[in-house]
Amino acid sequence: MDQGKGSEKKKVMVAIDESESSHYTLEWYLDKLRDSIADSDVIIFTAQPNSDLGYLFASTYGTAPMDLVASIQENKKKVALLLLDKAKDICAKHGVEAETLTEIGDPKEAICEAVERLNVQLLVVGSHNRGPVQRAFLGSVSNYCVHNAKCPVLVVKKPAV
Repeated sequence: MDQGKGSEKKKVMVAIDESESSHYTLEWYLDKLRDSIADSDVIIFTAQPNSDLGYLFASTYGTAPMDLVASIQENKKKVALLLLDKAKDICAKHGVEAETLTEIGDPKEAICEAVERLNVQLLVVGSHNRGPVQRAFLGSVSNYCVHNAKCPVLVVKKPAV
């Protein structure tokens, strides 16, 4: 039996976005899994989706000003950082110190890549409660993570009101 291994903290990553279900997921995790949080390093993660700037190039006849493109990307980064600050405040109210991380990319892929790179032991994601038609067109980040993340995935579904 490895003696040093038992003292390592587990890494838990909570993936969030700007949705109400994501906020619910973070609160649920902090409330319901309070006992396990003490033995875990908590990472709050959000992805900044790749910018589809095709509309921008089309509207400017293929010559979008670089400062406009940079401004759009900077705005997405600011939104992500504000979202992470809010999540960190929520964690602090529960007495939990959390690390935050944001990356650019397709959210489902960015989440799974971060899980693997950071050696996360548990991924917590929310469910947007989309129907089958919406899932077919928009995809499901939680479903993708369940099938592709290199760790157990806990999907938190907000109850219907």
